[in-house]
Amino acid sequence: MHIPFFSKTPEPPEFYKQYAAQFASKSLPELEEARFVVFDTETTGTNAREDRMLSIGALELKGNKISLSSSFELYVKQEVFNEEAVAIHGILRENRKYKKVSEEEAVKAFLEFIGDAILVGHHVGFDIGIINYALKRLGAPKLKNKFTDTGVLYKRTVHLVNITDPNKVYTLDDLCEELNIAKTDRHKAMGDAYITALAFLKVMSKLKTNKKLKLKQILLN
Repeated sequence: MHIPFFSKTPEPPEFYKQYAAQFASKSLPELEEARFVVFDTETTGTNAREDRMLSIGALELKGNKISLSSSFELYVKQEVFNEEAVAIHGILRENRKYKKVSEEEAVKAFLEFIGDAILVGHHVGFDIGIINYALKRLGAPKLKNKFTDTGVLYKRTVHLVNITDPNKVYTLDDLCEELNIAKTDRHKAMGDAYITALAFLKVMSKLKTNKKLKLKQILLN
């Protein structure tokens, strides 16, 4: 009789086990009590599988307030390099202006900062993909955090009033224009995280006209 061979799932690294333990048997908090982390990555390109992080910026948001004292910003050492991307984010491979860490150090520090927070981003699927592929290279599973997207949430506010183009995709620049947000440090990870945090607060204030809004109603996973 042939007995099939099943390989065991590799044991996740210790840093990931500590991160994942925070999600054990935990129910969603009330919306007003939830800890959000708004984040953005600057990368070498737009392919989450092939490209790499150049920087990560993140801010904590809780109780409708941005906590500037609880922030996260790292620049990542880079072998993969795209000169065309430099025109957008201005991060040079050998730029000594920034202290840089390895991808492994950046990912570990990011997981420690976010904990079990709800992640917020603009077109956040790409940023999550970038982090997930970095985790994969470290032999770790994907992010476990719940997440939401300011582009998706803003589109819901437009639907509440009127929408002429249901297929329109709103860029972060669009949200800055629509919500009267200054484009300070645009295309820098921390700058875009701060802009996204402001957009998130403004969009949420529009959605909260329904006082029964629940956290699960704004999540995408």
